[in-house]
Amino acid sequence: MTTMRAIGVKGDKGPATSLFVDEIAKPVPAPGQALVKVKAFGLNRMDLLQREGLYPLPPQAPSTLGVEFSGVVVEHASEGCGFKVGDEVFGLAYGGAYAEYIAVATKMLVHKPAHMSWEVAAGIPETWITASQALFLIGDFKAGQSVLWHAGASSVSISGIQLAKAEGAKAIYATAGSQEKVDFLEKELGVTKAFNYRTQDWAAEIQKLTNGEGVNLTVDFIGATYFQGNLDVAARDGRVVLLGLMGGGKLPDGVNIAPLLFKRIRVEGSTLRSRDVEYQQKLRDTLVSHAMPRFEDGTFKVFVEKVMPFEKIVEAHQLLESNTTKGKIICVIE
Repeated sequence: MTTMRAIGVKGDKGPATSLFVDEIAKPVPAPGQALVKVKAFGLNRMDLLQREGLYPLPPQAPSTLGVEFSGVVVEHASEGCGFKVGDEVFGLAYGGAYAEYIAVATKMLVHKPAHMSWEVAAGIPETWITASQALFLIGDFKAGQSVLWHAGASSVSISGIQLAKAEGAKAIYATAGSQEKVDFLEKELGVTKAFNYRTQDWAAEIQKLTNGEGVNLTVDFIGATYFQGNLDVAARDGRVVLLGLMGGGKLPDGVNIAPLLFKRIRVEGSTLRSRDVEYQQKLRDTLVSHAMPRFEDGTFKVFVEKVMPFEKIVEAHQLLESNTTKGKIICVIE
C-alpha cells in the first residue's frame, strides 16, 4: 500500500469543520527514522493553531497535524537504533500523527510497557516532555521550592503538578476556570491550593498564603494578561517560564516591570516543536529514566478526558476548543 488515510485541512486553514479524512502518500522512513503504524494520537492546542494557519511550522514538519502518538514499528531505516519491527512504541514527532502511518526519528521513540493501553501511551509524549522541560531544564526546579501552574487542568499542567509533587515541592498552586476544575486539582491531584481565575484574584491570594514571599517558579500558558500577576507573586530570584499566549502577546498599559529588577526575576519563553532532534532526545531520555518507572508503579497517571475515533476529528477539535476538559483527548485509528 503506497497511500494512507490522514486528516487534512480544507484550504490549509480554518475552523474545526475544515478538517476531513484525506488519502495521501504513505511516508518512507529516512535514515535514523522508523515507520510506525499509528494506533492512537493525542490532541494539543498547537494543533488548533496549526489548523487555523497560526502556528509557524519547523522546516522538517509535514503539513499533516499531530505531534504525539502510539503504535507499532513496521519498518526502520537504521540498524542498531534500539527498535525492531513489531515493537510497540509511543513518541513525539514534528508532525504527521493524525494519520495511519508516521515516519519519525527513533531518538524520539519510547518502548510502550505491555500493560499500558494505546490511548494512555498516546497521551504521554508531548505533555510530559513539555512539563519536564519547563520544570527542570528551564525552570531549574529543586525539591523544597514552590511552583504555580496556570491552566492547571490542562494536560501539561496535570503532568507538571505530578512531577513537582514527586520531586518534593514545598507547595504547588494552580489556576483554573471553573469550580469543578478547582476541586479536581485540589482533591484528585493534591495541589496545595487552586484558584478560580474567574472569581478570585489568584495573585493576591497567593501573596496572602505565602506571607508575601511568593513562589519560586511559575509556568504560564496565558501570557500578557497574567504577566503582572506573575511578577507580583514571584519570589526573590524566582523564575517564570512562558509556554503559551492564550491571553495575548501585547502587554496592557500600566504593567510595572520593576519587580524584574528588584526581585531578580528571570522570565524565559520556550517551545518544544522547533528544537532539534538531539535536544528532544535529551528530554525523551529524561522521560524514560525519570517518569516511566513512576508510570509503572502507579505514582504517575495520564488523565484521559475522552477517547474518540479517528473519523470524529471535527468533534474532537471542538471539544478541545470548549476549554471544558481535564486531561487528554485521544483519537484512535482502527
